[in-house]
Amino acid sequence: MASDINRLIDMIFERIEDAKSPALKPNMSLVDRDEILDLLEELRAQLPAEIKRAQELLAARDKFVEETKRDVERIMRQAELDAKTKVSESEVTSAAKEKARQIVGRAEERSRQLYRVANEYAEDALARTEEAVQAALDEVKQSRIRFRTASAAATQEMRDRLDGKNDPDSPAGKE
Repeated sequence: MASDINRLIDMIFERIEDAKSPALKPNMSLVDRDEILDLLEELRAQLPAEIKRAQELLAARDKFVEETKRDVERIMRQAELDAKTKVSESEVTSAAKEKARQIVGRAEERSRQLYRVANEYAEDALARTEEAVQAALDEVKQSRIRFRTASAAATQEMRDRLDGKNDPDSPAGKE
């Protein structure tokens, strides 16, 4: 999915770079407005999918943690049940309690490990999504800046022509 977003950004960048300049305005470029808008709309449609995927990962992590907690509780109940069904000899009872503690300890450690791994994975997925969104936003901002600069230059050039500053025969142009 992130590769689709990068592909769309690359396509927009290429369209802008390959755009032709009008003969009298080398600082401006003409792009197919509908094509660029279609690409941006497709990009906009892709971003919610990335965000939804990250949310699904978080939900899966939470479900995994809950299932692990239930497993730990089940193992603890089973260990307690096993310990209660043993004869009450002190050695057997003591061994069962120790085994139950070991099982619980291993289950809790495994639960902590799985929780940490799930958090790291979700954090990584969210970071990649954030980077993709930021890169797209930065490219759009740069495009807007280039457009504003080109538009301001064209507007100034038009004003200059209308004011007669570029006309050598006008009294303003001879000054």
